[in-house]
Amino acid sequence: MRRVLILGGGFGGVATAHALRRRLPPEDEIVVVERRPYFMLGLRKTWALIGRGTLEEGRRPLQALERFGIRVLQGTITAIDPANRAVEVDSRRWEGDAMVVALGAELAPEAIPGFREHALNVYDPQEIPRAMEAVRAFRGGHVVIGIFGAPYKCPPAPYEMAFLLQDFFEARGVRARISVFTPQPMSLPVLGAAGCSVLEGRLAERGIDFLPNHKATAVEAGAVIFGERRRPFDLLLGVPPHRCPEVVVRSGLTDGGAWVRVHPRTLETRFAGVYAIGDITEILLPNGMPLPKAGVFAEAEGEVVAERIAAVFAGREPEASFSGEGFCYLELGRGEAMLVRGRFLVEPAPEIELTEPSPNYLEEKKRFEAERLRTWFGDAAA
Repeated sequence: MRRVLILGGGFGGVATAHALRRRLPPEDEIVVVERRPYFMLGLRKTWALIGRGTLEEGRRPLQALERFGIRVLQGTITAIDPANRAVEVDSRRWEGDAMVVALGAELAPEAIPGFREHALNVYDPQEIPRAMEAVRAFRGGHVVIGIFGAPYKCPPAPYEMAFLLQDFFEARGVRARISVFTPQPMSLPVLGAAGCSVLEGRLAERGIDFLPNHKATAVEAGAVIFGERRRPFDLLLGVPPHRCPEVVVRSGLTDGGAWVRVHPRTLETRFAGVYAIGDITEILLPNGMPLPKAGVFAEAEGEVVAERIAAVFAGREPEASFSGEGFCYLELGRGEAMLVRGRFLVEPAPEIELTEPSPNYLEEKKRFEAERLRTWFGDAAA
């Protein structure tokens, strides 16, 4: 019997577990380690914020993976020993024949003075109920959506939030001026100047102010501070800075960097039999930009890693390779979405396409969530 340890029960971890189960014999053990008892796609947070369903509707218990022959170990990871493919969970040591690190990016609101006190953290599911109350109680004024650091998960999400909140307030007759700021020079730099021009043009059409090159240094009551500049707000919805989990940094997997560097095609770390996937990684594209932190990439990476592990276990030379192809849906409000799709690892720069807006893409996005919940968790209740 062999054992694969999967650290993290998010998008990448669950996708990897299922991909391994399809490829490994029943006697091989697949163990998913996660402190949270449930799984939820990140897109659910924005939908819940505007009243399009609830967080609970998008949650599934991780224990439901057990019915597929995947062991779930709920607990806190206190140490990782990549040299020996071992992990310490609540002071108990577990060793594996292969390890997949899929712990994602942590939120670091404390990195911005005043963020916790004056901003609503719309990337934290625990904060969404409070944010929902604030949005529903809002009676007019300046709404600021702030990106407080880069890179961050699901890059289109703050812009989607702006469009959807504009719909929300218009439907209720609330006069709201919405602004989005980012420390980056463009809305979504990986799209290039032409793609960003399309998105920023859509924001302008809806009367949403876009503020690039705005690196926030602090938040005070009623104002975001940008060095010597101040931006007033009546309601602040914030995307806090992200960081690699400390337990991963301590393990040596980051080699002193901010994220785990992996081989862009194989997802291998410098430790034999140890892979890293998803938001915890930094994969540089041929043009020097990082691969966006998005669930669809974590899923594709998980398939590659599973195939490579299965090949090694079977005594074959692993051949699976991450293509760097991916897509996401960018909601524009008013019942429409665009599809962003591309080949991100091609030379000399990513080849990315933005489709025209369509209601069909919004329906596809809804099916994207529904299909994965059904496939990965069956009919398990939240």
